[in-house]
Amino acid sequence: MFRTALRNVFAHKARLLMTVLAVMLGVAFVSGTLVFTNTISHALSKSSAKGFDHVDVALTPGATAAAGDKVSKEVKLTDATLGKAESVPGAASAYGVVSGYAAVAGQDGKLVGNGFASQGGNYWAGSGGKDVRYPLKEGSAPHGRNQVALDAKTAERAGYKVGDRVRLSVDGPVLTPTLSGIFTTDDGNVAAGGSLALFDTATAQRLFHKPGAYDEIDVTAAAGTGQDRLKRNIGKALGDAAVHTETGQQLADDQASQITSSMSSMRTMLLIFAGIALFVGVFIIANTFTMLVAQRTKELALMRAVGASRRQVTRSVLLEAFVVGSVAAVTGLAVGVGIGAGMRALISDTGAVIPDGPLVVSPGTVVSALVVGILVTLLAAWLPGHRAAKIPPVAAMSAVHAAPTTKSLVLRNTLGALVSAVGVTAVLAATAMSGSSGRMPMAAGAGLLVIGVFILTPVLSRPLIAAAAPVLRAFGVSGKLARLNAVRNPRRTAATASALMIGLTLITGLTVIAGSVQSGIDKMAADSLKADYVVSMANGNPLSPEVLKTLDKTDGVTATSGLSNSPSRIDGTTEFLTGVNGGTIRQLAQLTMRSGTFTVGGSHVVVDDETAEQHSLTTGSSFTVHYEDGKRQRLKVAGVYQHNEIMRGILIDTRTLDPHLTDAVSDMQVMVKTSGGATDATKDRLTRALGDNPAVKVQDRQDISDQVARIFTLMLNMLYGLLAMAVIVAVLGVINTLAMSVFERRQEIGMLRAIGVNRKGVKRMVRLESLIISLFGGALGLGLGVFFGWAAGELISGSLSTYELNLPWGRMALFLALAAVVGILAALWPARRAARLNMLAAIKAE
Repeated sequence: MFRTALRNVFAHKARLLMTVLAVMLGVAFVSGTLVFTNTISHALSKSSAKGFDHVDVALTPGATAAAGDKVSKEVKLTDATLGKAESVPGAASAYGVVSGYAAVAGQDGKLVGNGFASQGGNYWAGSGGKDVRYPLKEGSAPHGRNQVALDAKTAERAGYKVGDRVRLSVDGPVLTPTLSGIFTTDDGNVAAGGSLALFDTATAQRLFHKPGAYDEIDVTAAAGTGQDRLKRNIGKALGDAAVHTETGQQLADDQASQITSSMSSMRTMLLIFAGIALFVGVFIIANTFTMLVAQRTKELALMRAVGASRRQVTRSVLLEAFVVGSVAAVTGLAVGVGIGAGMRALISDTGAVIPDGPLVVSPGTVVSALVVGILVTLLAAWLPGHRAAKIPPVAAMSAVHAAPTTKSLVLRNTLGALVSAVGVTAVLAATAMSGSSGRMPMAAGAGLLVIGVFILTPVLSRPLIAAAAPVLRAFGVSGKLARLNAVRNPRRTAATASALMIGLTLITGLTVIAGSVQSGIDKMAADSLKADYVVSMANGNPLSPEVLKTLDKTDGVTATSGLSNSPSRIDGTTEFLTGVNGGTIRQLAQLTMRSGTFTVGGSHVVVDDETAEQHSLTTGSSFTVHYEDGKRQRLKVAGVYQHNEIMRGILIDTRTLDPHLTDAVSDMQVMVKTSGGATDATKDRLTRALGDNPAVKVQDRQDISDQVARIFTLMLNMLYGLLAMAVIVAVLGVINTLAMSVFERRQEIGMLRAIGVNRKGVKRMVRLESLIISLFGGALGLGLGVFFGWAAGELISGSLSTYELNLPWGRMALFLALAAVVGILAALWPARRAARLNMLAAIKAE
């Protein structure tokens, strides 16, 4: 049996090659994903670990606990804290760390680095006036408010040399200090493509609004003192539970864990689509082995007659599958390593910077590739082998294949209907849930519905394919035969169409969701914003107070209002107050009022419906707020409005709120109304007034919508690329099915040729059959995708009130056309093979 199995593998190389390709693609995607993510994680972890070489214990500020009406406050690390830490037994030295956002513009005025990784800090001139963390490559350390030092990679990318004036921004206004020096660093953010600008300590504290305070104090241990011992000594000396202490090793380990965690979401997403490709490949493998078993039915029956057991027959089929799966797994692993290297190079070509490091092919990646490839192939081949073993030898010798019994069809249809009903019920129930609570039930219901439809596909194929009869009549005999052939073996047609169905279901559902969310964002911007522009920092940090002052003085600006956030305590819970200009906010924002009026001023505030419900507030009711400075005030609710993504929470007049802020007033956004409306000229005027700042965004309503659109477009393009693999696998499945169909009907094709059907007619028949199967799968995929898109939208509408279903008819038509193209391309080789059959040899074939 072993020799027979190996002989059969080599006897059907062409068909098994398609199975190898299907499995190989899925395995390559799995192994490529693991190689890519492991390589990036290793490189980032190794790079970030170097940044803790000079840290044995790090002190970071904690926060006082919020209790009752007391607002939590962050404890400040001061020079006094630094002195205590440096004087403890076992401490060699200590230095204060100040950090914040610093956007550096290149010579072309554009932002250098990766936005959120645009960092600023302080150069700590220790012994000898040098900072051991940042060895100077050129120039000298920065001194005073008019000097800055840049990391070597940023200086090179931006084209700066020592002595040049550097354009940068911290929170709004453009600064132009002189470049005093260029340094090297092992900072992980810089290694990943970010930028780092250093000032002297006093300047950094002033720029980042931390006068006399540090974000972190790092302590180095004296010779012979371990990190854990030094940490205990510092803890005893400070005696402050609100100051956190961690060893350098802990920080390095935590950083590595964060990097691994941040990569896990990307890895999970990529592996999901690899799993989809493998799942689609299961249909191809099952079809391939069904075909091979059908070709060898009499041979297997003869083996049974001469003494082979059912188990031996099944094992022979599984042995073939093992050989095929092993070849596919090894090949897929090799291709996956290449994919991992290619993805790394591709990301580097887009401008992202990845730290140097070796390509990581871990033992886990090798084992995963081999196990996945072999197991998937064995599982898919088991059913055909089991069926072959169950056929009685006499029945097998008298028929090429046995038709499914009525009992099996009834059982399948009943099971499919039940699974589909449970899936639909779960999805509909999930739409009635709120927030994230409905995600898992909906995912489970969607999975069950797809499985149920797959089980029912043989039943659905007959009426849906029959609907194409009027169109097929135009192709004469070829069209009629194509329709009959497509429903001759409903199970095989179902397995082939399901491969396309799964891919198009995902593509259609995601496209419907993205388009609908985009429409909701457009409507929200149009309904909620009366302002012409919204000004904010590129990284989401607070703006400098100078930004609002500058905009107020700009020609053509008729109204402005900043939006600032401040923590407070209401009824013992923390709530953020949103400070707005009560005199102008109605010119800049338009809220849907549930009750009352949009009045903000003095002690009158407006509250969104969620906050009002949480604190049992209604129009006209009063409540006590405890500000962050500890003082309290009685406020009155002038109105309750429907929350949206632009405005939510408690809106209070800045003249009422600002006196209670413990830090300088910082607006998260500034809304601007102009006399000329939103025009390119007005936008340019505002941008110039802010100093052509690369860190500040000036956006109109269309810009806000386009920003969201870009995010969805990027996501969809990536998903389309990933799902293209499932489509490629589906093409192989259609080819396999048609090849099987041609093999089973070679006598019939020979007879058709003999009675006058020419080669073109035979080719047309096979092509039309392929087209029908592909369009059948495409239609099912579009239907399921629209249903899932609608259901997911019902969940999204709970958090996005302006969400509305938007069906992308153009793209859906394109997807259906894609399914047709898949069918036409997949039929090229089987149609050519059918047309070239020798009619006399085919008629005589058994």
